[in-house]
Amino acid sequence: MSQLAAELRRLIRGEVRRKEPLHKHTSFRIGGPAEVLVLPRDEESLRRVVVHAHTSGSPLYVLGGGTNVLVPDDGLNGVVIRTTRCLKALRIEGESVIAGAGIALPRLAALTVEAGLSGLEFACGIPGTLGGGLVGNAGAHGRSLADVVTDVWGLDPEGREIHLTHRECGFGYRRSTLGGALLITCARLALSPGDRDKGREMMEAYLRWRRSHQPLGFPSAGSVFRNPPEGPSAGALIDRAGLKGYRLGGAQISELHANFIVNRGGATAQDVLSLIALAQREVKKQFGVTLELELTVL
Repeated sequence: MSQLAAELRRLIRGEVRRKEPLHKHTSFRIGGPAEVLVLPRDEESLRRVVVHAHTSGSPLYVLGGGTNVLVPDDGLNGVVIRTTRCLKALRIEGESVIAGAGIALPRLAALTVEAGLSGLEFACGIPGTLGGGLVGNAGAHGRSLADVVTDVWGLDPEGREIHLTHRECGFGYRRSTLGGALLITCARLALSPGDRDKGREMMEAYLRWRRSHQPLGFPSAGSVFRNPPEGPSAGALIDRAGLKGYRLGGAQISELHANFIVNRGGATAQDVLSLIALAQREVKKQFGVTLELELTVL
């Protein structure tokens, strides 16, 4: 066992896995091994991992739910943390919700609707966790997390708790200034009173739309590119460039939605990167539009 893994085993409660294949932990089903994968059981263990990585100089990655990310074929050196076991707390205080960053967005949406609250129905079909969703300001159906988040808490590299107000999060379209050196632990959401039946109906309508418009039959990481600020969507531009259905190796630009790249079986990160470069090159050449990544390439 590596020294890094041995030290982390002594420090924390939870699992420490050496050379763990990351394709098992991403929605893309792509990615080489992590030097060390850590699944902390509680927040104090999480803090200890953060501090140890900082003091030892080890690179630190937060995988969360493993969506919206592309992991390299040769894996990641250092420490990879999954937060889904230790940051799942949910507390409802009237119309305010304090939720752990490791809670899945569809579960958070369903729980708030069942609690008689409205404002998160749009998130019922967004894969991934609240933490990852905050970093990318995840959204759907004209709404985003920035519409409901009032406060965010996290840990800095030295394990100190940091509090940020909504204004300090730098929210924009599918982006924020969160992430980086800050590991998000929880957030406060301001919701409003809602009707449970109407909330359920709204979520079912959103899920029906998703099933009919997005390629759910193959592994993917969600939308690859941000939509341009004006004009046709990224998917429409890629489609018009004649690339819908184009395949390289095991990766394919979806035949259903051209802003998705799907893993048809055995896809590598390099296959995906080659398709990304092709789409950017052709859209720029044909329409003069620069497509910006929404997908995070680790």
